[in-house]
Amino acid sequence: MANSDLSTVLPRVLIVSRRTVRKNKFVDFVGEYHLDLIVSYGAVPVIVPRVSGVHMLLQSFEPIHGVLLCEGEDIDPSHYDAQLSGFSPGELEEIRKLHASDTAIDKEKDSIELGLAKLCLERNIPYLGICRGSQVLNVACGGTLYQDVDSELSKECPENTQRVAHISYENYDEHRHVVKVVENTPLHGWFKDSLDGERMEISVNSYHHQGVKRLAPRFVPMAFSPDGLVEGFYEPDAYNPDEGKFIMGLQFHPERMRKPDSDDFEYPGCPSAYQEFVKAVRAYEKKLNGTTACVPKSPKLNHDQEMKRRNIVTSLSVARNMYSKRGIVSGRESDQLDVGAEFLEANTALSLQQETRLKQMGATVRNASAYMKQLKMCEEREKVAKAFIGKMSIEQISDLTSFYRTKSRICSKALETKFHDLLLENDAD
Repeated sequence: MANSDLSTVLPRVLIVSRRTVRKNKFVDFVGEYHLDLIVSYGAVPVIVPRVSGVHMLLQSFEPIHGVLLCEGEDIDPSHYDAQLSGFSPGELEEIRKLHASDTAIDKEKDSIELGLAKLCLERNIPYLGICRGSQVLNVACGGTLYQDVDSELSKECPENTQRVAHISYENYDEHRHVVKVVENTPLHGWFKDSLDGERMEISVNSYHHQGVKRLAPRFVPMAFSPDGLVEGFYEPDAYNPDEGKFIMGLQFHPERMRKPDSDDFEYPGCPSAYQEFVKAVRAYEKKLNGTTACVPKSPKLNHDQEMKRRNIVTSLSVARNMYSKRGIVSGRESDQLDVGAEFLEANTALSLQQETRLKQMGATVRNASAYMKQLKMCEEREKVAKAFIGKMSIEQISDLTSFYRTKSRICSKALETKFHDLLLENDAD
């Protein structure tokens, strides 16, 4: 196959860019390590720019075979239960000064990434979250975050608990801390040949001041730092790369765990998350193509046919609103009803349920004025009933409620008796 044809067959992995300022202008970027690993294992990275309004256009990036979310600023605390942190305004200001590059909330990026995470969860699209991406995944599933790990964990942990520095601005790339890997998890399988004896420990990098506080119930932890922070988690029911299943979050950056002045990884298992993720992406693409291959494509319409289709859809939408929502239509909308009526009268090759429903809508279309009068009459009757009941005393309303409850019980009993008699007759036959 020619190289020019590869882009038409390789699966697509969406990656949201991060925004920074360069020469007084915004610049979008994505770490090259992520892109290099995605390409090397056989997928195409598709960059979703952090641009205002993109969260409304996510369907334009279809087909989506996988989503990788990575670096970025703090998630807006309004997306999770941040009130439990107990920080005073002064403490929050100190945290903002200490982590100035991370605490500038980016609401547009939040909207884009939370939208993509929820889409993956709804469709079982493979998802890999690195650092912020793991936090996005947890929040999307109802979990919470520490607004500042160092401050909050120091209050919660016993004095003899080992403190962990999760970020070092003086030694950014070389900073490491120990994590304990949970047995029989994917992370254990990837790093089993590198684990430190019975302690099940490896050293990982760390670039964050926030982290998972309450892990969403659907997830299982894969690693903990000595202070108890969850450093990795996954959904067991959604993990089978060979079948296109992969939902995972890692707080550390395995893609950046390289030996000094080299592209060689510190542990053989470092690239495994990306390798297994892309494997799941490729399997998901095949599964998706298998389910859609037998679906015939919609016929292409010329300009006149497309305009007619839009007019019919608009007409039926107006009728549906009148029928189901009892909405008042404008004069312009009323003029659009005839198009739908003509379509309904000319097309009857439908299922019984569809035909019944469309007849109801068609009646609404053809008898718009009569239907509106009926709605108005019902509204007037409702007003009279509300006014009448409003003048009744509490005792009278209570008696009326008791009467209808008694009536309901009698009706239920009578219905039950009739069903019982019917069953006896059928048994006798």
